[in-house]
Amino acid sequence: MTSDPKQHSRVITDGPDRAGARAMLKGIGFTDDDLARPIIGVANTWIETMPCNYHLRRLAVKVKEGIRAAGGTPMEFNTIAISDGVTMGTEGMKASLVSREVIADSIELVGRGHMFDAIIALVGCDKTIPGAAMALIRLDVPGLILYGGSIAPGRFRGKDVTVGDVYEAIGAYAAGRMSDADLKELENVACPGAGACGGQFTANTMAMTLEFLGLSPMGTASVPATDPRKDEVAQHCGQLIMDLLRQGVTPRDILTRQAFENAIAGVASSGGSTNAVLHLLALAREVGIPLTIDDFDVISRRTPLLADLKPGGRYVAVDLDRAGGVPLLVQRLVTAGLVDGKQLTPSGRTLGEEASKALETPGQEVVRLLSNPIKPNGGLVILKGNLTPEGCVVKIAGHERLYHRGPARVFDREEDAMRAVTHSEIESGDVVVIRYEGPRGGPGMREMLGVTGA
Repeated sequence: MTSDPKQHSRVITDGPDRAGARAMLKGIGFTDDDLARPIIGVANTWIETMPCNYHLRRLAVKVKEGIRAAGGTPMEFNTIAISDGVTMGTEGMKASLVSREVIADSIELVGRGHMFDAIIALVGCDKTIPGAAMALIRLDVPGLILYGGSIAPGRFRGKDVTVGDVYEAIGAYAAGRMSDADLKELENVACPGAGACGGQFTANTMAMTLEFLGLSPMGTASVPATDPRKDEVAQHCGQLIMDLLRQGVTPRDILTRQAFENAIAGVASSGGSTNAVLHLLALAREVGIPLTIDDFDVISRRTPLLADLKPGGRYVAVDLDRAGGVPLLVQRLVTAGLVDGKQLTPSGRTLGEEASKALETPGQEVVRLLSNPIKPNGGLVILKGNLTPEGCVVKIAGHERLYHRGPARVFDREEDAMRAVTHSEIESGDVVVIRYEGPRGGPGMREMLGVTGA
């Protein structure tokens, strides 16, 4: 129990010398009663440039209702976001990884400047999730993260599709296997509404990871963006942030070395994005916990691949929710002793206690039994060699062949490689190497989903 839930904001709102600040806040509708309560920052990454974050304005309303009902006063503010999916394949995507740092810096700056007593962040697309988490760690006031949720799958000729299928279709179109009309039909249905990309790409991977870490409440991430339950989740998170404030629990109380190992196991068991390596290393650095790229290899080797999720598997995030959600996967791993169930979550209960409440849908095939994994080892592998003496990340979920030898086709930028692919200049067995596109060399590490899909 913290001695004063308003210990930070009191400096802004209390006393005769703060009359000017109160006058300005009253000018936008806050009352004396509002200002006497703890002030909760609501960091929103809403933006009108992508479906991933487009619905976060509506969710913020529900979050603020929950905060007020639990005795706090919410103050919402915005930060920026860059869509990987929209900027993919252009110079614009060089801004994506940089945006993670700007998001973290801006949330931290507003939090420090306005001396919020606690912060809840609403996130959607890829870099908003780790960016918000980095900021909460730096501020170290009670805080949690609410993920906006996955987009529903589109339907194309009787099959579920995601934006990843569109990128593959671009390659099929270039090879003459799809017509203009086919590609347009797929383009029109692949993204049917708000929410982040539907496969186990970076957004869904990092949202799941934050549940394993304990920065997001268990069971909140897998509820889809447009599901009516998301409003209830948002309101509950608003109430939960007040519980964390009264208990004085901050992110640094939750983020242990074991919590990070749990998160890595979650990525490995779900066939998650290789970007999780990049982001978890950054989060660990913020906390001051030693974590290296080699730790991912050790943990992935001992963790079975259990979740049959796209892009390597058959199902999308909405299917995971219907099967039992993230809690079901956590429950499997806790039962096997592959994650530490004693780690804390925002509810005040342990990871194991939260996972014990998971409800598995009878007959579901999304999350395999421990006795019948998709693969005995996780989806991430760290390799070292003459090209990568410090290590590289390879995602093997959905792939059977673990050895390949072939001629290197070397390009100095993504556009050159994409041109070769779409002009049928890449032959079966070629190894495509694209140089100067890393975090430093790019700068910004453009993702090659367009090229790999095509």
